[in-house]
Amino acid sequence: MSPQKVAVITGASQGIGEALVTAYRKLGYAVVANSRSIAPSDDPLILTVAGDIADPAVGARVIEQGLAAFGRIDTLVNNAGVFVAKPFTDYTDEDYDLVTGVNLRGFFEVSKRAITAMLAQGGGHVVNITTSLVDHANANVPSALASLTKGGLNAVTKSLAIEYATRGIRVNAVSPGVIRTPMHAPETHEALAGLHPVGRLGEIGDIVDAITYLENAPFVTGEILHVDGGQSAGH
Repeated sequence: MSPQKVAVITGASQGIGEALVTAYRKLGYAVVANSRSIAPSDDPLILTVAGDIADPAVGARVIEQGLAAFGRIDTLVNNAGVFVAKPFTDYTDEDYDLVTGVNLRGFFEVSKRAITAMLAQGGGHVVNITTSLVDHANANVPSALASLTKGGLNAVTKSLAIEYATRGIRVNAVSPGVIRTPMHAPETHEALAGLHPVGRLGEIGDIVDAITYLENAPFVTGEILHVDGGQSAGH
């Protein structure tokens, strides 16, 4: 088995996910990068696996191909997520299927497979990306499906951290505020900045730094690390 550590990152083709691929390579990890349409990499230590993580077969394929290529899985970052903000009664069945498919079903299959691999090798680390809207709901950003799904991820982060605490597997979450990514159109940035007590948007590097900290923090598990400009504390 290769001694090279291996990180799996979902939603890896842009924004936070793309930056995480670079960050984990800098840490010396091989990377398995997934998104719906991700181009092959010139780097032999980056394996790209295209596919919609909401499809259970894709989560399985990401881990199987990662193990086939690199022999182990040390870290999984569940970064893929969708966010649909609208009044609760306006949500459609399609919205529900989309948000739960990516945020919950996507988490479930790939995490189950990754943790199985981690148990076999004696340890690992799972990081879930959630949202501070779970802790600090905002009438100006009605987003019940985000809270329903990402709140579930916060809860399961603690549940899995305790379930596997004695078996070398840590499970943490990073709970961002609004981050300057391609998900948010530039003309919305000023309004979005006002959602944070510090009065600005977060940067992709803020989230990458938080995940890098958790990666190198062996005594931290079951933690939901808020990187949100004070949003979860109040307004």
